[in-house]
Amino acid sequence: MTLTWHFPQLLSPGFPSGPLSEINFMKLTSRFFSSLLLILTSTLLLACTSPSPGTEVDDFMAAIAQHCEQAFAGRVLTDVPAAADSPFAGQPLIMHVRECRDNELYIPFHVGDDHSRTWIVTRTEDGLRLKHDHRHEDGSDDAVTMYGGDTVAAGTPVRQEFPVDSFSIEMFEREGLDVSVTNVWAMEIEPGTRFLYELGRPGGRLFQVEFDLTTPVPAPPAPWGHQ
Repeated sequence: MTLTWHFPQLLSPGFPSGPLSEINFMKLTSRFFSSLLLILTSTLLLACTSPSPGTEVDDFMAAIAQHCEQAFAGRVLTDVPAAADSPFAGQPLIMHVRECRDNELYIPFHVGDDHSRTWIVTRTEDGLRLKHDHRHEDGSDDAVTMYGGDTVAAGTPVRQEFPVDSFSIEMFEREGLDVSVTNVWAMEIEPGTRFLYELGRPGGRLFQVEFDLTTPVPAPPAPWGHQ
């Protein structure tokens, strides 16, 4: 394949011919390729020195994975507006960083003797995905399970937010949980210090559970459906 460079101003009928014109042509061609080389070099240098996409989410995942196979006790930090029949009230709360794969973390959340909840954090092509795996004691799926969302911003190595996705919205509407269609979940991690799980809604709902990462506790039983 032959590439042809076109210089209209040099090929016009009025452009002079002869040795001088050939010298001018060579000068212009040299300047053109020098400018092109400079642009390409600058672009490559910028690409090499710019932070690679996903650094924040990868650091966030790595920070949690530092605590793999460890369990930690937690407490309800915020519950607004407080529910009179909250399943978390008066119950021991334990998170367990139970399984750490290359691109996925499994974190069961135990509420007393209720072992139905597992948070699944997955590295995607564009960021992170949070899903809530809910099971019955026999291991079967709850009617409301695998809900969550994907990150839409880079976030930070400390905090990531997960707005509700379309799959979850359809499920919530089908199950009569319309209040949940605006959910935004978040997680925060300060290795060796604290982990935070959060559920928020634009209408003012805010629920947060904070876990103390300074003192591991004995690992709880396997979550239902993951024995």
